[in-house]
Amino acid sequence: MNSRAATQVLDAGWRAAAYCLHPRVIGWSLLPLALAVAVSFGMAWFFWEPAVTAVRAQMESWLIVDTLLKWLDVFGLSGLRSVLAPLLVVALALPLIMALSLLLVAALMTPSLTRLVAERRFPTLARREGGSLVGGLAWSLGSTALALLVLLLTMPFWLIPPVALVVPPLIWGWLSYRVFCYDVLAEHASADERRALLRQHRWPLLAIGVVSGYLGAAPTLIFAFGAMSLVLAPLLLPIAIWLYMLVFALAALWFAHYALAALQQLRSQGSVIDGTVTPAPIDQALPPL
Repeated sequence: MNSRAATQVLDAGWRAAAYCLHPRVIGWSLLPLALAVAVSFGMAWFFWEPAVTAVRAQMESWLIVDTLLKWLDVFGLSGLRSVLAPLLVVALALPLIMALSLLLVAALMTPSLTRLVAERRFPTLARREGGSLVGGLAWSLGSTALALLVLLLTMPFWLIPPVALVVPPLIWGWLSYRVFCYDVLAEHASADERRALLRQHRWPLLAIGVVSGYLGAAPTLIFAFGAMSLVLAPLLLPIAIWLYMLVFALAALWFAHYALAALQQLRSQGSVIDGTVTPAPIDQALPPL
């Protein structure tokens, strides 16, 4: 990523942070926040006990885990046996809650956020509607399912500290890149323009996604209090979901500012056919005297 692209990324970033304070942005966040909290508490109400029981039974069937539990008993840490399974259930549930938050922001906030950016910064940018609601939903669900699968497959390696610090944020960054790039360009860019932009600006957009992934992983740290997090879970869970919503709203605005500016620049260079930029005629490319 060259210095010009880095400057554009930073410019879009501070604009996105400023837009997060806009009253309309705060208002749009209330519905997905309420839905995410309601779904999370509803799932906990119906599935918490069966999930803990299933995880505890599975853990006891693993020789290495059974050896660890006996080792804890020897050192007088038998109290940890009772909280290990609930903590593991929380650790498995957080990626699902994070994915739910991302999808709700993408579906309920991103179209409105993109229109806000467009009307304030790019009022003359034509809408070519290269995406659709159904296409965006299918794209988001497919990308999320793939990201969750990779997260699940890599979980055993998270016990290695460098892996835990690098792999999950990269996966969330990739998912943010996939979902928000489609959504912020769905209304304004044609399909050819979207493909051209994703090809030309892949690395800056991925960089935005990775930074968003690290920011999105940060709220998970509020559950790093061990057994105390289980006691405070009814309070910590809404706070974590609110932070997820804030991060993903920031990411959507960041992608919108960068992608719409890139789209405007692309159109100033000429038309796009089959993902290839065709230069504009000289009399159109030159500014008026």
